[in-house]
Amino acid sequence: MPALVLLGVFMIYPILWSLWMSFQVGRGMAFSFGGFANIVRLTQDPVFIRALTNTLTFLAIQVPIMLVLALLFANALNDSKLWGKGLFRTAIFLPCVTSLVAYSVVFRSMFAADGVINQFLLFTHIISDPIPWMADPFWSKVVIISAITWRWTGYNMIFYLAAMQNIDRSIYEAAKIDGVPAWARFWYITVPMLKPVILFTTVISTIGTLQLFDEPNLIPSTPGAPSDSTLTLSLYIYNLSFKFMPSFGYAATVSYVIVVMVGILTLIQFLAARERRT
Repeated sequence: MPALVLLGVFMIYPILWSLWMSFQVGRGMAFSFGGFANIVRLTQDPVFIRALTNTLTFLAIQVPIMLVLALLFANALNDSKLWGKGLFRTAIFLPCVTSLVAYSVVFRSMFAADGVINQFLLFTHIISDPIPWMADPFWSKVVIISAITWRWTGYNMIFYLAAMQNIDRSIYEAAKIDGVPAWARFWYITVPMLKPVILFTTVISTIGTLQLFDEPNLIPSTPGAPSDSTLTLSLYIYNLSFKFMPSFGYAATVSYVIVVMVGILTLIQFLAARERRT
């Protein structure tokens, strides 16, 4: 009963309240029922369109890169002949437990105009002028994608590594006896055996990226800068709710856009996984 009470107070009630609020229009606490006015407003809001485009861009680029890197790192760490395995595993996983503010400050300083990244590129003559990482819309997205990938690759790697260590070693030994090369063993044995874990990490990574808030809020000098090029849906919901004169009804409507996207993408991923099994 206590668990059900807590679930109802802190999850079910807020969900129902936000659903009701999504049909309200107005500013602050002065709101009234507006029907589908907020949905119509979504289609006419250029800031929402930019936030949606940025979020989908991060999703399409960052999630595949992160999952592939996590799979490759896990495969390398699964090699019993690798020296310093514990050190590498800790180094890759450490960003997941690093203070969010600390790592955001580090990334902001690294990608500053006079930061270590530009200094290295200038020293190696790869570039002739400093790259305006956080002042250019394109490069600012690159920084955010790099930060998210650096932070969460190790988290997914742990799932892959645990699953790989549970694969029967006799399967690999039989493949070696038959002369199957290492790349073929990885592609035709390891990857198929990891399909349930790959589906799980894809779903949680998709949900996490659609809810992306911390990096666009903390790494740029101004949240979402420059020119809303790093503005995400979650950050836009925060701005609508807590900055200037809040618009709680419209913010709730934007939040349900994330809910619908998560549901649709998760369903597609599950259906694709089922088709592969059949």
